[in-house]
Amino acid sequence: MSTLTPTGAPPAAGTPRGPGRRRRIALVPTVTLLLGALYCLLPVAWVVIASTKSGSELFATFTFWPGTGFAENLSDLGAYRDGVYWQWMGNSALYAGLGALLSTCVSAVSGYALATYRFRGREALFSVLLAGVLMPPVILAVPQYLLLAQADLTDSHLSVLLPQILSPYGVYLARIYAAAAVPADVVEAGRMDGAGEWRIFTRVALPMMLPGLVTVFLFQFVAIWNNFLLPYIMLSDDEKFPITLGLYTLLEQGASTPALYTLVITGAFLAVFPLVALFLVIQRFWSLDLLSGAVKS
Repeated sequence: MSTLTPTGAPPAAGTPRGPGRRRRIALVPTVTLLLGALYCLLPVAWVVIASTKSGSELFATFTFWPGTGFAENLSDLGAYRDGVYWQWMGNSALYAGLGALLSTCVSAVSGYALATYRFRGREALFSVLLAGVLMPPVILAVPQYLLLAQADLTDSHLSVLLPQILSPYGVYLARIYAAAAVPADVVEAGRMDGAGEWRIFTRVALPMMLPGLVTVFLFQFVAIWNNFLLPYIMLSDDEKFPITLGLYTLLEQGASTPALYTLVITGAFLAVFPLVALFLVIQRFWSLDLLSGAVKS
């Protein structure tokens, strides 16, 4: 015989205690995320505020108190060695923009082929690709330098561009996205209509893969823009330096010339803007439906 619990009786031990308890539990991930965001944004806030300080204010005022020397810092940075900073920015734009574009094209073709075609050794090739994803870039930098030195390509723009074109992680992402976004029936329908494989890829599969390829492009752009080790090994002419290596040379000189510290901080602050602008420009592509591109074509 079942027993009835009287109305208003306290809940049994171990049972949830209502909306109040659930709200308290939900606060834990929120607080954790806020602490993580604070940890990530605090250095950015320091760079923004420090870039407004003159050389005398940088070490003499409170860390998070704005200064009055931002305009002077910009002027000094632009005038340093006849504007070599802007040349470094242009080099970074060249390396990151062209390198990310070429890498995205290679990743798109490779990922589509691995996802669509069945051939002997495909899984073994994909396993090697996964091993490349796990390989730290620092291990490959010296062998890449030796190979390019044999081809007499070191200390050139190509020495920084060529190693960036093939991205195992980009191919991996493109393969996963192509397998999910490009239905096999659509590919077969294109073949039945008499379209060639290249036409199917460019007119049918590529529009479907566009949101994923935008992600690959963004990841590669950020990785190349922030890359330091490869240019450091490959380049000796400072007029070919990217912004990361250029600011590093300024920082080294700051040990003997403290006035250069303000230029380094201001330069680091300005170097963030291209990444933020790129993200704001291309983020709309992530909202596209998987099949919207194919419908438009």
